[in-house]
Amino acid sequence: MTPRQQLDILIDRFTPEVAAVARRALAKLRKLTPGSLELVYDNYNALAIGFSPTERAGDGIFSIALFPPHVSLFFLQGAKLPDPSKRLRGSGNVVLHIVLGDLAVFDAPDVRKLFALALARAKVKLDPKQPRRMIIKSISAKQRPRRPKPRPGR
Repeated sequence: MTPRQQLDILIDRFTPEVAAVARRALAKLRKLTPGSLELVYDNYNALAIGFSPTERAGDGIFSIALFPPHVSLFFLQGAKLPDPSKRLRGSGNVVLHIVLGDLAVFDAPDVRKLFALALARAKVKLDPKQPRRMIIKSISAKQRPRRPKPRPGR
């Protein structure tokens, strides 16, 4: 099985709505990051796909993370990015994120500026000539359920 096929199986564990948002978000991020390697981590809390110039997670620039109720776009070196419109969420010293309710956020001028700044300020720059590869880095044996628990009366 190829890494892409494995990723499709991992994404399919989420609700159809979360899976659809994730697939569209991944397609948009792939267009914005030529030369990136896709590093896949199926962790306890989430399925994360990092976009990095190298195989080192610490060099990652962006990631898409799937949680049972939603998908988030992470700026992995985003804590120091200027964000006058306050799009970025989180209290971390390094990583901040945007919850993806609507994929139009990718095309918003302020978010496009965040993408450009994140790419320009990355510790290690992307090489657009590098072939894109997907690498399954880890799959945790123990994981939280990938779909939210049904609520009573629904």
